[in-house]
Amino acid sequence: MTIQSTRSLWRFGRTVLGVIFRHPVPGTSIIPILPDGRIVLIRRRDNGLWGLSGGMVDWGDDIPSTVERELKEETGLELVQIKRLVGVYSAPERDPRIHSICVVVEADVSGQMQVQDELEIMEIRAFTRDELPLDPMSHDHNRQLQDYLNGLTTLA
Repeated sequence: MTIQSTRSLWRFGRTVLGVIFRHPVPGTSIIPILPDGRIVLIRRRDNGLWGLSGGMVDWGDDIPSTVERELKEETGLELVQIKRLVGVYSAPERDPRIHSICVVVEADVSGQMQVQDELEIMEIRAFTRDELPLDPMSHDHNRQLQDYLNGLTTLA
């Protein structure tokens, strides 16, 4: 069994446990900002839509370590610094798979973009603010990104 398939199996198992125990699952979304100011998005394989990097908080991890891990796992980029809290999004319908509570942060990043998880990610691209594909986006990432662009800190 490969590391990729083990990781996918574990994510599926966590989703099933969340459904069984009926508790929201904590997660993160990351708005990665390159040194030139462009925003990095990923194109998801499950729905073909652009979205933000991020994922579920593993047992024993905190939000900053989850941000660093998910950023590296999905984009190959290194976390330089978490800049600000954009918001906390908890609406039950925000993620079609499970009820999750998502902590969204802006982060300065560096390095070379490269798809790390080909089972989850189809493509990575950096966009200027004017080029961002805001609609449609995966999950509620269009709202998260729009709140960021408007300078808001949101509790929803």
